Amino acid sequence: MYIKRIAEEILSKTLKNSKVLIILGARQVGKTTLIRHILANEKTAFLNLDIEVDKNRFLAMSTLEPFQAMKTIGEPSYLIIDEAQRLKNTGQIIKGWYDASVNPKIFLLGSSSLDLINQPAESLTGRNEKLFLSPFLFKEVVASQPWYSATYENAALNKNFGPQINSLLIQSLVFGNYPETINSADKQQYLLNLVSDYLLKDVLQLGLIKTPDLIKKLLMLLAHQAGAEVSVNELASGLGINKATINKYLDLLEETFVIFRLPAFSTNPRKEISKSRKIYFYDTGVRNAILNEFSLNPLRSDIGQLWENWVVAEFAKHNLLFGRKRNLFFWRSKAKSEVDMIVKEGGRISAYEIKWKKQNINTRAFENQYRVKVKIIDSSNPLFID
Repeated sequence: MYIKRIAEEILSKTLKNSKVLIILGARQVGKTTLIRHILANEKTAFLNLDIEVDKNRFLAMSTLEPFQAMKTIGEPSYLIIDEAQRLKNTGQIIKGWYDASVNPKIFLLGSSSLDLINQPAESLTGRNEKLFLSPFLFKEVVASQPWYSATYENAALNKNFGPQINSLLIQSLVFGNYPETINSADKQQYLLNLVSDYLLKDVLQLGLIKTPDLIKKLLMLLAHQAGAEVSVNELASGLGINKATINKYLDLLEETFVIFRLPAFSTNPRKEISKSRKIYFYDTGVRNAILNEFSLNPLRSDIGQLWENWVVAEFAKHNLLFGRKRNLFFWRSKAKSEVDMIVKEGGRISAYEIKWKKQNINTRAFENQYRVKVKIIDSSNPLFID
């Protein structure tokens, strides 16, 4: 079952220009499916650089005059190159074709940051646009349901379809929002396979990690501490490696869209924490698969931690999709007052406390200092993103 994505509208707009479109996102988030859906009625050519035959074909094309190279693939209107980071000189080859004004619009798809691995995007400076694709936003999952109507406001949806939305929410918290988990009959096994067979493939293929067990142990520690301030010193001590290596591994996991980090928000370092980082998973299903914990019980002991990760990830995925226009932070004073998430867009600041159940929270320290009302996000309103 194909589920309509918000990215479709963004992607459709890019078809009107000739720039190379780079679509980035973790494995299995639906990059190829999205492209095939949008271009279903167009003349396209696909090359996957993870496949040896396609890789050799691409390299053979690079030795030809650009227009002759396009003839070897049938002169398509659109050329899609998947796993584009697999070859060091992908960007240089595409630059030559783009500068020669070949006919097909070119798409580069990558399951890790192309700026990290061999920098194939560097040659395309000024010639490309980027689109980041993540697992589904919850609002996309809700919109795919047969009972959904676009005429409802979020509040009306919650009122009229509360039980249905609550059921979807628990499923989303536990199994995440990868496309296959929405459609799979065995969500648990899919996620276990995803983590072991796919998700770490890019990290391990880099060759920078000599012991795969080490990255798995690190992920286990991060999964237990999701949403907490993570000490690099403690991670290094616990794993018996140095801080520089831990930071390198964290960078790799972030650039391959497994985790993301939230820095501390501060305008007064004397009174506020300014150097700490919190770590979250882009998908809570991945976090739960690492721990092999798939209980659907809303009273599970880590429900508060899981809910916080889920909410912050919804903001982070939305932010990625729309071009990282917002900066996300957490806030904590040295007197231990806290706010779970700060969203800064231009000069505007929004603040959020994230609690599974409704409760009164003292947020006066932040509100008095920044004159910003802290909003509470609880599980009664999972459709909170505008």
